[in-house]
Formats: sequence, structure tokens, C-alpha cells
Amino acid sequence: MEIRTLRYFLAVAREENMSRAAELLHVTQPTLSKQLKSLEEELGKKLFTRHSFTIKLTEEGILLRNRAEDLVRMADKIEQEFVSLDDINGGELYLGLAESYQLRYLAKSIKAFKESYPNLHYHITSGDTEQLSEKIDKGLLDFVVFVEQPDVRKYEYIEFPRADIWGLIIPENNPLAKKKAIRLDDLIGLPLFCSDQAWNGDIKNWAGSRFSELQLEGSFRLSYNGSIFTMEGLGYLLTYKHLINTSKDSGLVFRPLSPKLENKIYIAWNRYQTFTPIAERFLSHIKESFS
Repeated sequence: MEIRTLRYFLAVAREENMSRAAELLHVTQPTLSKQLKSLEEELGKKLFTRHSFTIKLTEEGILLRNRAEDLVRMADKIEQEFVSLDDINGGELYLGLAESYQLRYLAKSIKAFKESYPNLHYHITSGDTEQLSEKIDKGLLDFVVFVEQPDVRKYEYIEFPRADIWGLIIPENNPLAKKKAIRLDDLIGLPLFCSDQAWNGDIKNWAGSRFSELQLEGSFRLSYNGSIFTMEGLGYLLTYKHLINTSKDSGLVFRPLSPKLENKIYIAWNRYQTFTPIAERFLSHIKESFS
């Protein structure tokens, strides 16, 4: 199975049309059809169902797409890493980031680093701990930012200088907005929005034995999406301070939880990872700037 064939397969899966995919790949349609047929024969599975004007993936095709995307990303990353070996002014960095206002420290470090390495290019992937762990374990990322302490058996890490503060996003005309802080009793009976990871981790630990009294209305990986639902009166968003715009004209306010709930965040890397020269230099830079 060749990487080129997987690129062909992914193009057809994305376009759902053989002619458009062939045009984008700069190959003829018969060549593309032949390559895909050979791939199906090699795997012994039907990957597409063909209709009049579109092509849809079978269940086996969906499985291959998920695997092929990782394989192609890895091939691209390896190629870029070898190209960058001789680039003394830059290279490629792959970063996986959780949501946090503390990312400003990382942004400042990257800005300062680019002054020394102007040809630096960085690629950002966002996600929760599960998503980012999977990608760095596969070698698709150089560094990840976690909102929970990394597994020391797998990762080395540096702690960010400060912590994130948990609170509730509330419409400004809601009676709760008059409170200086939000206690557990205030949350009972409210439709709440939160990420699955935080709900079953930080919030569960904070609520203790009364966690079952809380009502999760909906889960969001991105706090911004949850804030839109909050603005429309569908519920209240549990999130970090500074992630959501709560300025005077926003229509929303942030109130911290009481007792205070804070999260440290960490930048981590695989304990057994072999770095490219630019990633090695960046790690030294991060260690110095965060200290």
C-alpha cells in the first residue's frame, strides 16, 4: 500500500466525485479509477458505493479514511522534518493545544523564538486530552498543552506560570449575575454546559458527593460554542475565566466558583521522542522562558 494511493483515496473520499478528485490530483480519471480498484483488491473490501453523480464511503472506507489521514500526515511530517534538518533559520513545529487563556505565555514564547528563527512554521491542532494524547502518541505532534497533569510514565512536561480559574458564564440580565461568586447551591437545578472531560473530572471533584444533583444540559469541546447557547438562554456555561468575551457590550458576565476551583496547565512531550533540531531548540527556549 503506497502513500500516493492513500492520497488518491482521501481526495476521492473528500470530493465524493471521481472527476473533481482527478482534476485536483492532476491525473486522468481512468488512472484514478484503476488505483482505487487496485486498493480495494489489495484490502479485499469494497471502499466506495457509486451513485449517479457521487461516491460514498462504505463502513470499511470510513475506517480506512481515518487510518489513512494519520498515515499521510505522518509521511508529510517525516518529509518536512528531513527537509528542515539543514535549515538553520527555522523548520516545522507541530503543537496540540487545549483551551486556556494561559496560552498567551506560549504565544509570547513563539514570538520571541521566531526572532531567532524567522523561517519557523508552526501547525496548531486543538482538542481535549484524549484527542491530543492520541496524536502525540502516534508521533503526529511534537508538543501538547494539557489541562490536567500528564502521565509521567509517558511524558515529560513543564508547568505554565499561572492557573486558570473556573466559573460560570451568565446572561447579564439574569439574577445570578448580581452574585460575586457562584456556590454549589446556586447551580442545583440549572441546565449546565461544560466539556465532557471537565464535567467528569474537575467539576465532579469540586461538587463531591453532591455531583449527582447537577444537571448537564449539553457538552461542548469549545467554550465559545457553549457561550452562544448561553446567550440564547438555553443554559449556563462552566468554563475558564477569560475564554469568553464578557466585556460591557457582550451581554454575558463571568462569576468565579466558590470555593475557588483552579486548573494548572502543562506543555508536554513524549518521554522517548526524538526531536528535530528546531524542536530541540524550541524546547530549550520554552524551559528558559517559563522558568
